[in-house]
Amino acid sequence: MSSDHDLIVFDMDGVLVDTHSSWKWVHDRFGVDNERSLKAYLNDEINDLEFIRRDIALWRSIDPEISKEDIVELLKDAPKMKGFDECIPYIGDNFITAIISGGLKPLAEHVAGEHFDEIMANDIEQREGRLTGEGILEVKLRDKGEAFDKLLDLFEVDQERCVAIGNSRVDVPMIERAGLGIAFNPADEEVKKSADIIIEKKDLSLLLDYI
Repeated sequence: MSSDHDLIVFDMDGVLVDTHSSWKWVHDRFGVDNERSLKAYLNDEINDLEFIRRDIALWRSIDPEISKEDIVELLKDAPKMKGFDECIPYIGDNFITAIISGGLKPLAEHVAGEHFDEIMANDIEQREGRLTGEGILEVKLRDKGEAFDKLLDLFEVDQERCVAIGNSRVDVPMIERAGLGIAFNPADEEVKKSADIIIEKKDLSLLLDYI
């Protein structure tokens, strides 16, 4: 075990799971898309919570009775990234581990199993067996640095002793804060520029060469 690192922080979508977006994974299964609300979000016309509400509304427009359990079942089919079983149990046994994701918390919980100490992701509210249409915001999509700082406080770890692993520009704030930033399966140039190490191949076992 390396003496240089205490806390290893992962993004989920495109890193722990081989899908670009867990929200889109569900949209695709309902045959809907959120292009209009995505554009509104990127134009600062709506905030994170309203973005989540609009995504949930798309699902409820197809199935007004939909439950959180229904969403969980859909998410269970999302494929884990290649190398997950070689990499994640080892890291979970030897370091403090966390997920910071703007994706869906039910998928993060499913993927995490016993290997992660903390999960920060966005959830969906249910009451009396149905989705209410409200979301639960834990991670602002464009401010993962805020969530990262909360983790540092929670585990009382210095940022220089942290590794942050992400695949897109929204991961840059936590990658830049960490002592070691890794761009895994990078989706854009911004995340590559922010990282100390770039892993282009979609194989999590390659992380073990650096951690």
